[in-house]
Amino acid sequence: MKPVVGYIKRYFYEADKRILAIVSVLAGVLIWLNYHYEIDAWISNHDSFWFSLFSRTIIFLIAFCVPYLVISLLTHRHNFEKKAFVFLLLLAPFIFSFKVALNPKLGLRSDPDAANFWNHVFYWPALLIITGVILFTVWKIFDADQPLYGLKTKGMNWKPYWMMLLIMVPLIAAASTQPDFLAMYPKLKIIADVQTIDQLWWWQKLLFELSYGSDFITIELFFRGFLILAFIKWAGKDAILPMACFYCTIHFGKPLGECISSYFGGMILGIVVYHTRSIFGGLMVHLGIAWMMEIGGYIGNA
Repeated sequence: MKPVVGYIKRYFYEADKRILAIVSVLAGVLIWLNYHYEIDAWISNHDSFWFSLFSRTIIFLIAFCVPYLVISLLTHRHNFEKKAFVFLLLLAPFIFSFKVALNPKLGLRSDPDAANFWNHVFYWPALLIITGVILFTVWKIFDADQPLYGLKTKGMNWKPYWMMLLIMVPLIAAASTQPDFLAMYPKLKIIADVQTIDQLWWWQKLLFELSYGSDFITIELFFRGFLILAFIKWAGKDAILPMACFYCTIHFGKPLGECISSYFGGMILGIVVYHTRSIFGGLMVHLGIAWMMEIGGYIGNA
């Protein structure tokens, strides 16, 4: 735990406080606008791939590009004169908007409930494969001189991440007694047309949870891998804040507290990846917390 705490303390000691303040205010303004005007709900209510793609690309562009503009102005870096930087800066929001807007389905129609369940099981791994192929292509063109965006375990010390998960156990246990938490978790409960979890076999629940977990691989590979390790050569540790602001906006459909905490959580995970050059520690924590929340939801709703 001590090395991770050291990374965080060092980051906040060395960080440009002006950039930290401005980007944090930007994240706060975006959060306020979303929850005051229900922007995410408005986008979600439009059952259109192209509308979702365009709308979310605009939001993600603001969240990701404005911080880099602030960094450029305050540090006098000339990254916007570099074609590769600008290309990846504009590409990143589009990739994740495409991931969010895309809704691959198996096309099962005999039983609506079964079709709905299997479509959800298929959905997250399919998006992992699609996003992974895109990021692999980007890596091959721009960053082949480094491991594939944090997919390395050499030299990893796993103890701090186990400590983080142990710290989260009582917090999640407490949250599992709250109505708003139990209305959201487990995720299987809120799938349309799945009236009761008890109707499903244990292996179906397990398969769903594994599928759900695969989405966290996509998120860590994209946000902590791609958005940190692809931009680190231009921005150094300043790559962390734009990623955290962008990461916050993908939580706009979640409870307000979870959205706010995602900004700080994303920052901490970004700091860890910046120092370790590996996404696996953050993935272990992120995935562990997600599955603990699922377990808390099952127990709390029992």
